[in-house]
Amino acid sequence: MNLRPRRSDDLDINLIPLIDVLLVLIIFFLLSTTFSIDGRLRIQLPEAASVPLAPSGSEPLVVTVTAGGGYLVNGRELVNASTDTLRAAVIKVAGQQREMPVNIRADGRATHQSVVTVMDTLGQLGFAQLNIVTTREAAAAAAP
Repeated sequence: MNLRPRRSDDLDINLIPLIDVLLVLIIFFLLSTTFSIDGRLRIQLPEAASVPLAPSGSEPLVVTVTAGGGYLVNGRELVNASTDTLRAAVIKVAGQQREMPVNIRADGRATHQSVVTVMDTLGQLGFAQLNIVTTREAAAAAAP
């Protein structure tokens, strides 16, 4: 007769708390990490100076976005607002010069997507110096 209690030396490692802690750490690191995405587009934000900047050596390419989402390249209206038409017009005007500055004149009521489409198309073509044209607040308030 064996009167000793039977000992069970089966050790269990509970992995559920460990998994919970690891998931919380992963979520914390994902939310606290800053991702820097270096895009192909380098944009110069306009400066509000009282003295106008000196003109550069070459005349800039001007792409205008209308309130309706249409495009004009150097004052010439495009047939439609497709990306291919915009690309062809920019290539026709700029040729192989990709170092020239590009001024983007967007109407204040134009959709954000139409402006981003212009910037994306110019970036795909290799233009790196993009300027967004604005007006001064005082000049805008004085206009009727």
